[in-house]
Amino acid sequence: MKKTAIFPGSFDPYTKGHHDIVMRSLDIFDKVIIGIGYNSTKKNRYFDIDLMVKKIESVYEGMDSVKVIVYNELTSTLAKKHGANFLIRGLRNTTDFEYENTISQMNRYLNEDLETVFLITSPQYAAISSTVIREVHRYGGDVSEFLPYSI
Repeated sequence: MKKTAIFPGSFDPYTKGHHDIVMRSLDIFDKVIIGIGYNSTKKNRYFDIDLMVKKIESVYEGMDSVKVIVYNELTSTLAKKHGANFLIRGLRNTTDFEYENTISQMNRYLNEDLETVFLITSPQYAAISSTVIREVHRYGGDVSEFLPYSI
């Protein structure tokens, strides 16, 4: 039986840290679905969602084991629709763990077949944050070193 995992996030933008998590996840799972969700706490995206889909898809061109989708529903519901029993989450620090642990427990409550797998961020990507990347880009800074595609 194939193991399918969803890697959910707003990915605004999708960074080399995210890419690292996906590539390492492919050692564990047969298929990884990158789910770009609409986060109700983040009212406005900085990077257009359609642009981000195209950029992420370009990174995984020719890789049938990676799919990119956009969704606007509970992640636990999305997982059921795609036959995914796993969520992938990257952890940079203990603050990430506290936040992700709470979400993981709610997802498990909503879908008892859903297991969250936490991967510790590779050291070279631990300082990369989409929030920081947006700020640097907003003020004209070069962010190319932190993204697996060009913008």
